[in-house]
Amino acid sequence: MAERLSSTAASRLGACLLPPAAASSKRASGTRSSLPVLPSPPCAAAGLRSRLLPAAGLRPSSPLSSLRLGLCQRPAARSRAMSSSAMCSASDPAQLKSAREDIRGLLNTSFCHPILVRLGWHDAGTYDKNIAEWPQRGGANGSLRFEIELKHAANAGLVNALKLLQPIKDKYSGVTYADLFQLASATAIEEAGGPKIPMKYGRVDVSGPEQCPPEGKLPDAGPPSPAGHLRDVFYRMGLNDKEIVALSGAHTLGRSRPERSGWGKSETKYTMDGPGAPGGQSWTVQWLKFDNSYFKDIKERRDEDLLVLPTDAVLFEDPSFKVYAEKYAEDQDAFFKDYAEAHAKLSNLGAKFDPPEGISIDDDSKSAAPEQFVAAKYSSGEKKA
Repeated sequence: MAERLSSTAASRLGACLLPPAAASSKRASGTRSSLPVLPSPPCAAAGLRSRLLPAAGLRPSSPLSSLRLGLCQRPAARSRAMSSSAMCSASDPAQLKSAREDIRGLLNTSFCHPILVRLGWHDAGTYDKNIAEWPQRGGANGSLRFEIELKHAANAGLVNALKLLQPIKDKYSGVTYADLFQLASATAIEEAGGPKIPMKYGRVDVSGPEQCPPEGKLPDAGPPSPAGHLRDVFYRMGLNDKEIVALSGAHTLGRSRPERSGWGKSETKYTMDGPGAPGGQSWTVQWLKFDNSYFKDIKERRDEDLLVLPTDAVLFEDPSFKVYAEKYAEDQDAFFKDYAEAHAKLSNLGAKFDPPEGISIDDDSKSAAPEQFVAAKYSSGEKKA
């Protein structure tokens, strides 16, 4: 990046510009993940450990209670005890709009686009189309705010995303965590130069850690059979081959560090100056800019300083995936269109909306009445100039 960041901004960036969880080694508790692979989108902290936490203002032993990751509730209900089975109310449209502006401000100062994308995807990516009941089916329900799910190997480092968003959540009590995570993810894509995501809101939060999904729902970056693994994971969510490839394109954002994720070089000519803590290996040259360069670079493989994971390479090796990967490498408009649709679908997976049809916060929306949410439907660089 051409401009140097101030020391204050750089210290904040240490928490958000970190590699995706992309290790292929398995822990006793589970397998580390990379989502667009469901991505680990991109640059978010993958193997973040205690030595990195101070960059986010956290101590290794800091309890999550210090982040005030409490249950979402209306202001009038704060003085009342809430049972573990109670649910949050729908988000307030006016507060959602204001929260979006605050997220834009956060992105413009901290450049944490990748980790916010990853947060939204990892909350939604646990969805199982074969389970009808909410919240057992997983999905976009805010469960990732609880420590038990944050400790899943695939979610290493996402506590820093919560640290970044918690002040916004505290400011806007009428916004659920489930909506905030998806709002932040979509806004990060748009602010990085990506397409407008057709989002709707009103997601209900789960109320307690007992409602978190089991570990092992998110994909791995280096499985023995990359194509089969991607299909196993994404088909379980109700997504198809086109959506798998389109979502993989979010790896245009971010970088990976070998000492933390198990993948990538320790430093390249594209990452030696940051922003944030220097180092790691990116998938693209401008790894904070959302475009179709991911597909171009994976196809050409002419630059050894750019990362190619097994689950990236397979997009041009598997016959079905290759059709879409080739198309997106040649046609950015087609990629943006398919990506926006796939991202919106992912953000709704498993969600319970109140009101059931969801709410829109886009004043220029062409549809006065948002599409009714039907669970069965989902069961079948650089700073933007």
